[in-house]
Amino acid sequence: MDILREIIIRDFRIKEYQSLIDMWSASGLPFKPLGRDSRKKLESELSAEQARLLVAELEGKLAGSVLVTHDGRKGWINRLAVFPPLRRKGIAGRLIAEAQKVLEQAGIEITAALIEGENPESRNLFRKMGFREHRDIVYFSSRKHPDV
Repeated sequence: MDILREIIIRDFRIKEYQSLIDMWSASGLPFKPLGRDSRKKLESELSAEQARLLVAELEGKLAGSVLVTHDGRKGWINRLAVFPPLRRKGIAGRLIAEAQKVLEQAGIEITAALIEGENPESRNLFRKMGFREHRDIVYFSSRKHPDV
């Protein structure tokens, strides 16, 4: 079976929240279910025009996800995850390509992703997809509390 032919990329449905959290957990994706990744926060974020959560579905189950956001100038790929037994089959690449299409349709010409340094698989994937690594950029953040 060619999994990529069986994969359906579509918008996430909030009723699938627990399946999404289960998939993120199984994939080792760090997330904040009591804060920014809570059902309520996710539902609110997805109600805005600047955010879409795409999922890869295989045989009726979530196989992967990517959160696509933008600020009107720059697009962001976030929460990219693929269920571990389905990795290295092209699903993440399909999700990235679909995320870029979403951003292009919104008129966004820059797509960026932040990847933790201890994630060489993701770094290699984004390089393979034509992204350029910028080692001269330093990331700063300010957080109200640890769950945001």
